[in-house]
Amino acid sequence: MRVRRFHLVTLSLLLALPACGTDGVNSGGVGGLGKAGAGGSAGQGGSGGVGGTSSTGADSGSGGTKGGGGTPGAGGETGGGTAAGGKDASTTGGSTGAGGAGPIGGTTGSGGQSGQAGARATGGASATGGQTSSGGGSTTGGSGTGGRTGAGGMTAAGGTTGSGGATTGGTGPCDIYASANTPCVAAHSTVRALYGAYDGAAYQLRRASDKTTKDVPLLGPGGFIDISVQDAFCKSTTCTISIIYDQSPNKNDLVKSGVAHWLPNGGIEADAAKGQVTVGAHTVHGIYVTSGSNVAYRNNATKGVPKGNTAEAMYMVVDGKRYSDQCCFDYGNAETSGNDDGNGTMEAVYFGNDITWGGKGEGNGPWVAADLENGVFKCDKGGWQSQSLSVPNAKALVANYVTVMLKGPAANTFAIKGGSALSGTLTTMWNGARPSAANYYPKRLQGAIILGTGGDGSNTGTGTFFEGAMTSGTPPDSVDDAIQANIVAAGYGR
Repeated sequence: MRVRRFHLVTLSLLLALPACGTDGVNSGGVGGLGKAGAGGSAGQGGSGGVGGTSSTGADSGSGGTKGGGGTPGAGGETGGGTAAGGKDASTTGGSTGAGGAGPIGGTTGSGGQSGQAGARATGGASATGGQTSSGGGSTTGGSGTGGRTGAGGMTAAGGTTGSGGATTGGTGPCDIYASANTPCVAAHSTVRALYGAYDGAAYQLRRASDKTTKDVPLLGPGGFIDISVQDAFCKSTTCTISIIYDQSPNKNDLVKSGVAHWLPNGGIEADAAKGQVTVGAHTVHGIYVTSGSNVAYRNNATKGVPKGNTAEAMYMVVDGKRYSDQCCFDYGNAETSGNDDGNGTMEAVYFGNDITWGGKGEGNGPWVAADLENGVFKCDKGGWQSQSLSVPNAKALVANYVTVMLKGPAANTFAIKGGSALSGTLTTMWNGARPSAANYYPKRLQGAIILGTGGDGSNTGTGTFFEGAMTSGTPPDSVDDAIQANIVAAGYGR
């Protein structure tokens, strides 16, 4: 859609638009913005080992015998409490001991504190065994084979000090979608694996000094990215993110956008050093987009992405403090032409505080919206010059990290949801009819994937993207809830 800022006549001269109704709205509160639950109480520290040689790392060796850190609160399966959104606290793959990310909202167990073998035990000959401490992260809350050490001290000889515990295995968002027969057709993240078994690279770096490239791997299957690879490769120079790998079997990787209407010279790659945050006690970076920077990613030759009037859904996790009132910080399904091909030719989730294309929600935003082309819709009304449209059901998403979600069934409806990625549940902002203007139904999707830009290359959105996925088919609300719980458990901001 067109994105250049226009100096409009005053609002009093505009035709007033009616407020959106509430028939398609979940009347529940802004459940996604609650505080984190109390979580589990800290487990007792494990008894100090004297340095075994076990390669599993949890039962002997550098962690000694299993301590109370294996119980909930220090790598157990639940946080021992209920999060503010009413969901049972759970980890994505077992949290580490002290220094590792605790369960949802939970305090970190003290089991990560070193026993006698935690501080350079001399008997921990096995490097694998040296990688987990007695309360270190594991796949199921018990012993883990791939967790890094917690902050409880250096590991046994051969081990390396982890940045807080690398969860491995477990269940990722795309495993949850698959369980509902709505598999991911694309899964992108610069933070973590979105499948429990994924062990490929998350993204590729391009180094400015010599233009060489390097993949950034995970710490283990289903784990977080290994930031040490980026730090070493980009030392004394700068890097950009040249490829965001698709973790789905479709391999719908994202590269900088080619030529599009508002990107006559194509897009550029994001600065790999920007967007730095902590997730699950790990340092990671997002895709950092600023209005007018031309940072934009796209794939016009995808596999398996819904086309025509086909059902789909998508979500993304973003920095809740970075947004703009311009178009369009999007992730989702768009035109393959790079042009505005008319109403209903795209379906992407938007985050920002635009009012020109979709009306004004609660407060000053930011809000989640559906970019369906020629409008970022918060309800069944909107489109160009919608400044006077009131959309009270569109609740402001005020949080450091935000989950936004769009569901596009084959029926003449759509739904948008949002909430804090730190705790709680999602709030349904709209679940009702599509816009009544011509061609929004049936959909005319073309199946390209965009990130950080609009379908026509609109380049004035602002935001930081950390992870997102697109599906074939529209999952039930229970799956949306499970996706949100998985995101919370990942530990954004912790």
